[in-house]
Amino acid sequence: MIEMPLMLVLAENGGGGSSLMYAMLLAIVVFYVILISGNRKDKRKRQEMLAAIGKNDRVMTIGGIIGSVVSVSDSEVTLKVDESANVKITVVRSAIQKILVDDEKPGEIR
Repeated sequence: MIEMPLMLVLAENGGGGSSLMYAMLLAIVVFYVILISGNRKDKRKRQEMLAAIGKNDRVMTIGGIIGSVVSVSDSEVTLKVDESANVKITVVRSAIQKILVDDEKPGEIR
């Protein structure tokens, strides 16, 4: 017997189209919940982390530079990178990847 695609079989039997439509709708809802809602949660968490940056926090930038926060403005953060030479850099706030807690190593996952 020649196999026919599922949609043709349902169309020939007449009446199976609505169940296929419900299955597609369910798949779209599941994809939305998994992809879109997860991204919103991650984005909100990142915004909260960036808002919580304060003076003397140890942070790591997206480029891997580790430093202590010297000053914070609305859009910029000044980091002290080298204590002995008093090297400071200014980066945009969104360039901060994470706040390092206590003696946390940059590669550690919490």
